[in-house]
Amino acid sequence: MPDPAPRSPWSDGLGLASVRSAQTLLVLALAYVLVYALTRVTLIVIPVLIALILAAAIAPLVTRLKRRGWPAAAATGVSFFGMLAVFGGVITGIVFAVRSEWPTLVEKAGAGFDQLYAFVKNGPFPVNDAAIQDARDKALEFLGSSAFTSGALTGLGAATEFATGFVLMAVVLFYFLKDGGRIWAFLLRVFPRGRRAQADLAGIRSLQVLGGYVRGTAAVAGIDAVVIGGALLVMQVPLALPLAVVTFIGGFIPMVGATAAGALAVLVALVSNGPAAALIVLAVVVGVNQLEGNFLQPVLMGNALKVHGLVILLALTAGTILAGIVGAVLAVPLAAVAWAIIKVWTGEDAGEPQPEPEDEAAPEEPAGELEPVP
Repeated sequence: MPDPAPRSPWSDGLGLASVRSAQTLLVLALAYVLVYALTRVTLIVIPVLIALILAAAIAPLVTRLKRRGWPAAAATGVSFFGMLAVFGGVITGIVFAVRSEWPTLVEKAGAGFDQLYAFVKNGPFPVNDAAIQDARDKALEFLGSSAFTSGALTGLGAATEFATGFVLMAVVLFYFLKDGGRIWAFLLRVFPRGRRAQADLAGIRSLQVLGGYVRGTAAVAGIDAVVIGGALLVMQVPLALPLAVVTFIGGFIPMVGATAAGALAVLVALVSNGPAAALIVLAVVVGVNQLEGNFLQPVLMGNALKVHGLVILLALTAGTILAGIVGAVLAVPLAAVAWAIIKVWTGEDAGEPQPEPEDEAAPEEPAGELEPVP
């Protein structure tokens, strides 16, 4: 009787586990190389991502204008330049507010530090008088220094890079709004015919998630900024407008952004107007955060962000490590988009039946919003 054929060392349990481990290591290596390559060209990647998110957010406005009879070019131009005008106006207002109110803040900071000094010195846990006075003098010297003022206004010397990225973002955003449909139809040709309907649905869900997230977050952050900024104005706290803008931007960083912006507002109120004003601002910040978490986000965000809190925390950490503050802002919507794509690709989200795109070149379309075309 002939001897049985020798078994392959890869056919048993250990061999199969080795194969899967090698495959996993190769996938992780590919992911690492891809992420590393993207971090080397952040001046391109970040403006494109921001343009895509903004296009998803304001595309419904372009669609609404077109349905009311506006020409496609006019609808795109009004939406695009209107957004740029709002952004430019906010930046200009911040610069002028900082320039005009900074001396007032430095002057009030002296009185605020004196009140805090008296409280710490005579409080339940007395602190050495020399240490308090030294800290006060150094803080006031730093606040009044030209290095601090120029650093706050020039963005730590990154003005050129910021301007380049902003111009690139604006150009890409304009083309996303104008030719988004044709761009998406071209990208769909990369997928096999059997997968194009699924890829198209994934693109539709991605834009729905991005648009809903940005519009909902902007509404929530806007309410936070108005309430906190209004409280600062009523109590005549310096830099109320810049602090309101910081609060608005902080709203786009879940979990930590609103808290950090509120802490900054409380700190400015403390050093400029004293402990009583700081406690009032703290109460307003806590109240707004409770209103946001229990009412505003569920109502205004809806189903745009169905991601577990742990995933959000991990995405924030990874985004901050890879791209700093901008990465923290982009991490959560990108994680939500990734989850939406995974649900479509695994069949959990089947959506409506999508007609199969044709292989032939897409016919010329009028300029329009960034929407996947079936």
